[in-house]
Amino acid sequence: MSERSERTIDTATQYLAADTVGNPIANIAIFGLFVAVTMVVVIRASRNNASAADYFTGGRGFSGPQNGIAIAGDYLSAASFLGIAGAIAVYGYDGFLYSIGFLVAWLVALLMVAEMLRNTGKFTMADVLSFRLRERPVRTAAALSTLTVSLFYLLAQMAGAGGLVALLLDIDDRAGQSVVIAVVGVLMIVYVLVGGMKGTTWVQIIKAVLLITGAALMTVMVLAKFGFDFSDILGSAQQMVSDSTNKAVASRDVLAPGAQYGANETSKLNFVSLGLALVLGTAGLPHVLMRFYTVPTAKEARRSVVWAIALIGAFYLFTLVLGYGAAAIVGPDRILASAGGQNSAAPLLAFELGGVLLLGIISAVAFATILAVVAGLTITAAASFAHDIYGSVLKRGKADESAQVRVSRITAVVIGVLAIGLGILANGQNIAFLVALAFAVAAAANLPTIVYSLFWRRFNTTGALWSMYGGLISTIVLIVFSPAVSGSKSAMLPGSDFDWFPLSNPGIVSIPLAFALGVIGTLVGGRTPENPAKAAEMEVRSLTGVGAEKAVVH
Repeated sequence: MSERSERTIDTATQYLAADTVGNPIANIAIFGLFVAVTMVVVIRASRNNASAADYFTGGRGFSGPQNGIAIAGDYLSAASFLGIAGAIAVYGYDGFLYSIGFLVAWLVALLMVAEMLRNTGKFTMADVLSFRLRERPVRTAAALSTLTVSLFYLLAQMAGAGGLVALLLDIDDRAGQSVVIAVVGVLMIVYVLVGGMKGTTWVQIIKAVLLITGAALMTVMVLAKFGFDFSDILGSAQQMVSDSTNKAVASRDVLAPGAQYGANETSKLNFVSLGLALVLGTAGLPHVLMRFYTVPTAKEARRSVVWAIALIGAFYLFTLVLGYGAAAIVGPDRILASAGGQNSAAPLLAFELGGVLLLGIISAVAFATILAVVAGLTITAAASFAHDIYGSVLKRGKADESAQVRVSRITAVVIGVLAIGLGILANGQNIAFLVALAFAVAAAANLPTIVYSLFWRRFNTTGALWSMYGGLISTIVLIVFSPAVSGSKSAMLPGSDFDWFPLSNPGIVSIPLAFALGVIGTLVGGRTPENPAKAAEMEVRSLTGVGAEKAVVH
C-alpha cells in the first residue's frame, strides 16, 4: 500500500464517527446569501412579466448561449451532483453509467426534437402533440404526463434536500429532515409565483455557473492531491474499497463493470432497462422541452442545445474524478455511515479538500441546484395545467392570458405541497435512481408520441392516446410493484412486500410497449390521416420554421 493510501485511510477513520460535518452556521449562512441574491434577481426579472408569454417562456428573449446555460442548470440536478458522485464513490464503474446515459441522451434531443419542437409549439409540449390531432383529449393526456414526470423529478430533488441537510446540520431524525424539505418547497413556490419563467431562468443560469465552477475547482483539487495522476486516484479508490469493513463493499472491483449491476441476470437486465430510460428520457422531459420556447428562433434553440451539451459533458467528466476522488479520500465506509448516505459523497469530499469554507460553498451550490431545478419543474407543470387543461380543455381556448397565469400560480402552490409530501416519503433514497424513474416515465409516456407526431404523417389521435396513457400507466404500475417501492431495506416502503416485478427500472418493458401501442392505436383508429392539411402544415413548419412563434425567416 502506498504512503498516500495509508494517510487517506487514517483520515477516513479519524472522521468516521463524526456527527456533524463542517460548521452548520457557516453552511446555512452561505446558503442564505445565495437565496437572498437570487431572490433579488427573481424580483427584478418579474417586473417585466406583462403577458402569458413573459410568464411561461420569459418573453422568448433569451439567447442561445444564455438558454444553453439555463438548460444545463435545469438538467444538472441534485441527482447529477450528489447522486452520481455517490454512486461512483460506492460502486465505481457502474455509478459512472448514469453520467454516460444522461449525456448521450442529449444527442437524441438535439438530433430529433429540439429544432422541430421550437418551430411547432408555443408554450408546452402539448402544443406540438395536439397540432394536427384532436386537441382536447391529446392536451389532457399530455398535461397529465407532464404533471406525473414533474412530480417524479420533484420527488428526487426533495429527497436530495433532506439528505444534504441531514449531513450538514446533524439532523438525524426524519421529523427534522421533513421540516427542511418543507422549507425548500416553500422557497421553490415563492420563486415560481414571483419570477415566472424569466426569474427561474436567471436562477438556473446563476446556479449552473456556480455548480460547474465548484465542480471544476474540486476536480482540480482532487487531481492536485494525487499529483495529477488519475491512475493513482483509481488505485487509491480500489484500496479504500478493499479495506472496507463492509464485506459487500470490500469484495467489489470498482474499476470493472458489475459492482452494482452484475450480480445476476436480473441485475444485468436492470442495467439495460436503466440505460434505455436514461438515453431516451431526456427528449421527453417536459421541463427540458419547455426551454426550447424561451429563445426567439429555431437556430437559437439549436445553439442552446450545443451549449448545453458542452457544459453538461464537461460536468459529467468532473463527476468521474469527484466520485473516485471521494472513494479514495473519504472512503465508502464513511460515506455510507453518514446521515446522507451515498448522496453525501460530494459534500464530504469538499470538507476533506477545503474544510468548512469549501464545504459551505459546495453545499450552498447543492442547495441552489435543488431549488433551481424544482422551480423549473414546478413552472413547467403549472404552465401545462393552466395552458393545456384550463385554457384549452376546460375553457376551449377562450381563457384570457391573465386567467391562465393566475391558474398557473394556484397550480404551482398545489404542486409544491404535493412535492413536499412525496419528498418526505422518498427521503433517504439514492436521488440518481429516483431521477431515472422520472426518465422512464418521460421516455414511455412522451417520446413515442413526440416522434410519431413529428415524423409519421399517418399518426392519429387514437395512436397518441394509446401510446401516452399506455406508456404512463404501464410505467407507474411497474414502478409501484418493483423493488424500488417495497421488498427490501432500501425501498420506499421497507415494511411492505409486493414487488412482483423484478426490475427496479421498468424502461425495458414500458418504452417498447408505448411505441408499439402508438402503432397499434393508429392502425385501429383509421387508415387515413385525420387532418391532411394540418399534417402538411406541421411538416413544413417543423422543418423550416415558417409560421413559428416569433419566427424569423431569412
